[in-house]
Amino acid sequence: MRIDYRHVFPEAMKAMSGLEEAVHQGSLEPGLLELVKLRASQVNGCGYCVDMHTKDARAMGEEEQRLHLVTVWREAPCFSARERAALAWCESLTRLPDNDVPESLFEEVSSCFSPDEIVALTLAVVAINGWNRFAVSLRSPVGSYVSHRQPRVGAP
Repeated sequence: MRIDYRHVFPEAMKAMSGLEEAVHQGSLEPGLLELVKLRASQVNGCGYCVDMHTKDARAMGEEEQRLHLVTVWREAPCFSARERAALAWCESLTRLPDNDVPESLFEEVSSCFSPDEIVALTLAVVAINGWNRFAVSLRSPVGSYVSHRQPRVGAP
């Protein structure tokens, strides 16, 4: 790790954690949030966060096959319309310099999410993109993350 950013500037971590707390206080499903965080991390090439969100999603009972298919979600039939809308929104916001977040995408997202959920989903994408930038630029050690999520009852 280039800089142990979690300890060097605790106020930054407090601010980033505040974003996460706000996201999780909303009504979005935790599993959906993990898929979104995983997809943004894949797009950004953040190995640390891909590892983290794969482990957290697995601990929450997400199916292994779906985790493998997040990267090609458009081709995979195993994602719901709500998940597809969230993943498309995530990609569009993560690749913001390459697009203008088209009205058709907003309409798709609006058909699956309430206004407060759209704001929470947008904040989730903002937050994970921020975390990705910390982890990639300051070289968080890939593979070192241990999930603290409680496994869902009956999860594989």
